[in-house]
Amino acid sequence: VTSPFASPQETLMGKYGEDTKLIYELQDQGGELLALRYDLTVPFARYLAMNKITNIKRYHIAKVYRRDNPATTRGRYREFYQCDFDIAGQFDPMIPDAECLKIVHEILSDLQLGDFLIKVNDRRILNGVFAVCGVPESKFIPACSTVDKLDKVPWEEVRSEMVGEKGLSPEAADRIGEYVQLHGGLELIERLLQDAQLSQNKLAKEGLGDMKLLFEYLTLFGITGKISFDLSLARGLDYYTGVIFEAVLLHQENEHVEEPVSVGSVAGGGRYDGLVGMFDPKGRKVPCVGVSIGIERIFSILEQRLEASGEKLRTTETQVLVATPQKHLLPARLKLISELWDAGIKAEMLYRKDPKLLKQLQYCEDTGIPLAAIVGEQELADGVVKLRDVATREEVRM
Repeated sequence: VTSPFASPQETLMGKYGEDTKLIYELQDQGGELLALRYDLTVPFARYLAMNKITNIKRYHIAKVYRRDNPATTRGRYREFYQCDFDIAGQFDPMIPDAECLKIVHEILSDLQLGDFLIKVNDRRILNGVFAVCGVPESKFIPACSTVDKLDKVPWEEVRSEMVGEKGLSPEAADRIGEYVQLHGGLELIERLLQDAQLSQNKLAKEGLGDMKLLFEYLTLFGITGKISFDLSLARGLDYYTGVIFEAVLLHQENEHVEEPVSVGSVAGGGRYDGLVGMFDPKGRKVPCVGVSIGIERIFSILEQRLEASGEKLRTTETQVLVATPQKHLLPARLKLISELWDAGIKAEMLYRKDPKLLKQLQYCEDTGIPLAAIVGEQELADGVVKLRDVATREEVRM
């Protein structure tokens, strides 16, 4: 068994496509080649295979590592948390997939991050598009990772990379361009199902049929308003086999802009039916679909928003600060705070022998602690505690 964050290198290699270069490789003292986990999906698939689990629904919040160029202002780091949710098991098409999207929708709505859009596509539809546009199968995955850049760079740049670096013919690239710039909803799915070329392709037809089903379920969940079937969505990872999705936050630059601008991806996922089989000695497959939410990305947006609004963020859950107004009363504070802790009350005190009362009350204001429990010589003599509401300055003796 390897440590939770380091895996044998071959476990991770060949699962991430072009992103393999972002894996942190390491060698331990015994010369074993290890790598830090790039995501939580591949280790999860390996866990299912090792333990012969064929049916599980789980969430996992943990750190992952990427040898990327960090952009900390945008919440991009080399070490960061992901929050994953996965459903593994043999089920009828698109029911668990729809639930994953419902969960993303629910989380992004509850966090009140502003306007967002969940883009949805299917690897089978993309591969079908490549096939009917005359791309050889060996170039599907490279073509995929190039199309994936469409949200960041204009079509012209994507086209020149396809032709210049990936070796696609200009004709094929132009035909791909006609498809990958489309986005919409059920009506677009219907239109593509009627498309003379695409409907001849078995993969594309299958993918579009499932996509139609997915949109029917999402309509029943009442969330299609935030969901877009987007043919440019490719997700750069090799292991996706079916539906893929990505959630982006939108922000209106100004009122005159028709198309809202994307702030960047905060969640992504999809179906990876072949991954567990890669780790199983007998190649037994377990269908899986999952989603991953980038916590730091969301935190950086929340922090920027708080800063802009001038609101104070409360970073502790402390309910009461135990305070003393005179000197030599540290024992009284220690006794009282111990009683509060034992009673399950979240309490704090300043780590000073004789702090000034003003300083203690100021600390409450700075950190947002609502109550101060004050014990002075008089209170000790009377066997009471003075409870002070920090905001209103009202006091009661108890």
